[in-house]
Amino acid sequence: MHLYVKFANLRAIVQSMLKKNYNLFALLFSAVVFSQSMPVTKKTPTVVSRHNISFTDDYAWLEAMESESVINWRNAQNEFTNLHLEEVKKKWSSAFKIKEYDHYSSNAMPKKLGKYYYLRLYRDKNKAVSLFYKEKLNDYSIELANPFKIYKDERARLVGYKPSTNSMFVAVEFNKTGGDKSEMRFVNISTKNLLDDTLLNVNSSAEWFGDEGVFYKRNLNLRTFEKDSTSQLFYHKIGTPQTDDTLVLDATASGNSFGFKVWGNKLILIESDKDQDSKNYYQATLGNTKIVLEKFLEDRDSNFKLLNYRDGRVYFSTKAFDWGEVRSFDINNPKDEKVVVPQIYTHLLTNSGFYGDYLVCEYKVLGKNYLIVYDKNGGFVRRFDVPYSMDFRVNFYNPETKNLFVTFYSYTIPYLNYTLNIETGQSNPYFNDFLPPMPTLFPFDHFVTTAVTYKSRDGEDVPITIVYKKGLSLDGNNPTLLTAYGGYGVVNGPNYNPALLYFLEKGGVFAFAHVRGGGEKGRKWQKAGQGINKPNTFNDFIDAAEFLIAQKYTSPQKLGITGGSHGGLVVGVAMTKRPDLFKVVIQKMGVFDMAQTGKFTYGEKNYYEYGNPEIEKEYESLLGYSPFNNIKDDVNYPTTLIITSENDDRVAPAHSYKFAAKLQNRTAQKNPIYLKTLQHSGHSGSTGRYADSINEEADFYNFLLYHLNE
Repeated sequence: MHLYVKFANLRAIVQSMLKKNYNLFALLFSAVVFSQSMPVTKKTPTVVSRHNISFTDDYAWLEAMESESVINWRNAQNEFTNLHLEEVKKKWSSAFKIKEYDHYSSNAMPKKLGKYYYLRLYRDKNKAVSLFYKEKLNDYSIELANPFKIYKDERARLVGYKPSTNSMFVAVEFNKTGGDKSEMRFVNISTKNLLDDTLLNVNSSAEWFGDEGVFYKRNLNLRTFEKDSTSQLFYHKIGTPQTDDTLVLDATASGNSFGFKVWGNKLILIESDKDQDSKNYYQATLGNTKIVLEKFLEDRDSNFKLLNYRDGRVYFSTKAFDWGEVRSFDINNPKDEKVVVPQIYTHLLTNSGFYGDYLVCEYKVLGKNYLIVYDKNGGFVRRFDVPYSMDFRVNFYNPETKNLFVTFYSYTIPYLNYTLNIETGQSNPYFNDFLPPMPTLFPFDHFVTTAVTYKSRDGEDVPITIVYKKGLSLDGNNPTLLTAYGGYGVVNGPNYNPALLYFLEKGGVFAFAHVRGGGEKGRKWQKAGQGINKPNTFNDFIDAAEFLIAQKYTSPQKLGITGGSHGGLVVGVAMTKRPDLFKVVIQKMGVFDMAQTGKFTYGEKNYYEYGNPEIEKEYESLLGYSPFNNIKDDVNYPTTLIITSENDDRVAPAHSYKFAAKLQNRTAQKNPIYLKTLQHSGHSGSTGRYADSINEEADFYNFLLYHLNE
């Protein structure tokens, strides 16, 4: 009998005894459990060979994630971890304070889409959010779609929504597992009635053509973690069964990926090859009996970025201008190209969009964000700067008042709603009956946010954002959390998080390293951490840790690191390459077995980011940094919490299972390695219920502070 079976049975016995009020026995059991070693996992050696390189994988059996043996093993791991998290709560219990901070935080304004304003609210905090709308910004919220009412299942959650062009219907995506595939339903906004139309296996948001129907991606994988079997674009006409939907594009055989957007009566489709080296651009004029795709651009470099379509012109940016610019051409004559907004050197253009007759461009420079309003031809109108190192989002525009409605926020300052008047330049706070003035939790200067750069080992200036409580002594003795993402050209900004406030109030330092592979310094920065250059990403992160230590923010005995998804890979590499630098590691939904990146779901479509194992040089690079393959038998790695989800069909949980098992099953490993698998959840974690999200955050910071203060 395996240890995980014994462990599960032992817990069942204890629960039975507890029902009989054997409290003394329970206390004795608790003492025994926390003196136990980590769970032991069986080894089933499997030889992996490619390009004349062979190694033994003892934990390949954990890739059968839906098998009974793996589920039993996973459950035993959860028992071990959850018992520890309960023990941690006796010393650190943050959930109450996090809820308090959340309760007293201000809220962002609803999003205006078409005629109405939309927002998500908890009708019952033990269930997932529901979708509400308002006819006017200061109206009461009216419920449109409640997942529990529709499915009578607490696991059902709302994952997306999109109203039709004239606000007759809203397409709503629901999910019960947490995975990426959803079920799309439709609500008549005026009657609040749910239509009979039901679309299954949807793997995208809806793109409406008027009020008539939607375009959507469908994926027909029969098993959660199998390699993607289909990639298709369909059109669904409202009032018809899904079986009658029109197949617009089938990229299954080619293995290509595609994105799509509808602007007015024009469908624009972008098809990328497997290596993301080139793209083809198609258009279709909608409203005719048949949807016919016509190619209007061929084999443009993958860094050609489509921004918008308006008045017959395509708006785009190119790789030739690293910091981002806006250009346009006639869709029927691509040679008719014009510069609309030139790049601003060292100032990254992060987003752009038309609001009425204005083009609004959002910019980011070290420690600062701002927006510039141009007319539709690119003529400068006005600049608005964002205060207190905050970020922002433009919610909507009122053409009658010429006001942009904007929400500002930072790591430590909750949502501040403002109107920015394009004509006068005035900025004013916005309040109404449902967004009343609220005192801030802390004065704006209660926390220090500093944006600086540090030198990487090869001389690059890497940006890093550091947040801590004003007056904190930088004596090298502060509990510190360092994180990064560093992939896919993603530009990371602050997210307000009441749980982070708790950590900072307890004397913590938070740092976000904007390492290569992300997009914070333009496209060259992204390419410098992509594919064969991916090791630059990890080196930058390790160098960030050494910078924080050298500058006396913290020390190796007080430094924790965390990252999710691609960020999970970053911290996995860092802990296996430099275990001496870190006390605590917390990974979320990370990629760890780089030799097997293409084995599950759409992993093959990520080869352009990590490297292609079918190419020998790139395979050697993958093995050189793969966290799973670089665990050494004689190293005691930092205390680690590995978090994954049972239904994560973006990064299969097998990555986390194998990484945890290999770390645990070595005699040199004295620091504990914990694995937690979230149930009924996917790549984004939480089930969507308020209590679950609070508990996840509390477990994270409880664990971090407990082990950093040992």
